Amino acid sequence: MIIDIVTLFPSVFEGFINESIPRIAQEKCLVTINIVNLRDFSTDKHRKVDAPTYGGGPGMVIMAEPVFRAVEHLRENGRANSKLVLLTPQGAKYNQATATDLAKESGLIILCGHYEGFDERVVEGLKPFEISIGDYVLSGGEVPALSVMDSVVRLIPGVVGDDESLKEESFTNGKLEYPHYTRPQEFRGMPVPEVLLSGNHADIKNWRAKETEKRTLARRPDLIGNAE
Repeated sequence: MIIDIVTLFPSVFEGFINESIPRIAQEKCLVTINIVNLRDFSTDKHRKVDAPTYGGGPGMVIMAEPVFRAVEHLRENGRANSKLVLLTPQGAKYNQATATDLAKESGLIILCGHYEGFDERVVEGLKPFEISIGDYVLSGGEVPALSVMDSVVRLIPGVVGDDESLKEESFTNGKLEYPHYTRPQEFRGMPVPEVLLSGNHADIKNWRAKETEKRTLARRPDLIGNAE
């Protein structure tokens, strides 16, 4: 998979994409992560890509032209089939099911907004898949882009060493994951549940299933639907 991230702030991504799972994915040649500076597609001599909003009001808006130019450049250079993603508060709420769908794509082009967002003609003309990572405000699309990229990359077959571990993670089955414990067996008066020390795999599996239900009901009943 090729992931292109179009941004005004390329340096935000430099450390993250060279650590942990993104680094492993690239070393295995399963993913190519390409950071694209939107200013490279400006026609302004000062490389400006934003302008005041028509109708008045505070803040600046990212102009449509450099965004179109950036996307068209990528399309003409091996990304004809990449799915175009725009990060916006007005998009569909991002979840594990969406991450799973995106991981099946041949490539992603992720547009990071900033300031007051994009000229609406970016949406009208390019018709991206719009995503929101939550109901809160951030300074720009860079942090959401990192979130989307990381959640997608780890789902690509072969990236995570043990694919079975992905099947039991939170949200994968619509519920929260059961609790985990490691050494020491007792820490500050808090022991590891006896069932996990029993060696009885059937009992452990049953305990984990019950803990998954109990934890989801207590902390995220909305995931189950009717908590009662």
